[in-house]
Amino acid sequence: MHFFISADSVELVDPQDVTAFSIRCPAELDDGDLAASAERAGLGEVLESGHVMVPVATIRRMAGDRVGPSWEDDLAGMLAYATRKGWTSEDGTRVRAHVERT
Repeated sequence: MHFFISADSVELVDPQDVTAFSIRCPAELDDGDLAASAERAGLGEVLESGHVMVPVATIRRMAGDRVGPSWEDDLAGMLAYATRKGWTSEDGTRVRAHVERT
């Protein structure tokens, strides 16, 4: 799954695929606009390292009813993997996504 961010919208793309997690945005979207779009959408904090800390609640909210019954288990597996790698917040409520400029 990945989020696509433009200057005026944020979309969760392919929420069923929990084998990858990223933020994609146009190459011309500068860091300030990226941060503003992420903030408006409740997508999380943009870090200086080129990552975004995305609230797990936002992932669930944006996935909505587009996912199947096993998705929660799949998401839990993704989050467990991310936790082992150190890619989650200490309290486990946010997960780190890298930013890909396309």
